[in-house]
Amino acid sequence: MTEPATSGENEVLQRLDEVTGALAGLSQVLDEEEDLAVIMDRVCRQVVRAIPDANLASVTVLRDSTPESIAWTDQHTLAVDQAQYQAGEGPCLAAASSRQMQRVTVTEAADRWPAFTHAATGLGIGSYLSAPLFLDEKYHGSLNLYGMQDHGFRELDAALLELYTTAAEAALRNAHRYLRARRQIGHLQEALTSRAVIDQAKGIVMAVHRIPADEAFAMLVQQSQRENRKLRELAEHFVDENTRPEG
Repeated sequence: MTEPATSGENEVLQRLDEVTGALAGLSQVLDEEEDLAVIMDRVCRQVVRAIPDANLASVTVLRDSTPESIAWTDQHTLAVDQAQYQAGEGPCLAAASSRQMQRVTVTEAADRWPAFTHAATGLGIGSYLSAPLFLDEKYHGSLNLYGMQDHGFRELDAALLELYTTAAEAALRNAHRYLRARRQIGHLQEALTSRAVIDQAKGIVMAVHRIPADEAFAMLVQQSQRENRKLRELAEHFVDENTRPEG
């Protein structure tokens, strides 16, 4: 006979359901959205709902060792992040640099990061929970939760955030690679289009002036510089003017 679940077990199962639901929601967002900043914003809002002890959430990214918030639930959250950046210390920076979970109360934060705690006085945060977030070497940081309660986040909260972050990292990493590949393809297509129209314009110049290709290209470049126009734009206008039917 199966033993009835205790209240603690029921809570764990409920929390797991909430995290699973949040991850399912994230998967849907990744299918529909192509802007990584918008996706990160949705991550913040989802994780606050999935972990009830969290009141605020943000995502910190380190670019050339400089921290930046790319998503946050409200301006209050951003103020907490900025206090850490200005002080040069705090849970989000510790999680991003060490790639270790940071779970501290406001009292523990005062001992570890006094400059940040002084800067954050009056913001009303009592608990901090930051998990490292890693997409690649150029795009890594932390997912940060802030609670108004002063008793600190529980071990269950940390375990659930780690579960969510680990799964979200894999999904976000794939999305990041996909978006980067899309941008590269877009740049390639633009370059090929530019090359084609410039070659057309160059061919017209060669035929009209009876000059070789390198001289024709030099004429186009010189005209582009004189008119302060991009070479592609000049070439498109030139081709249009010279191929338009007379009427």
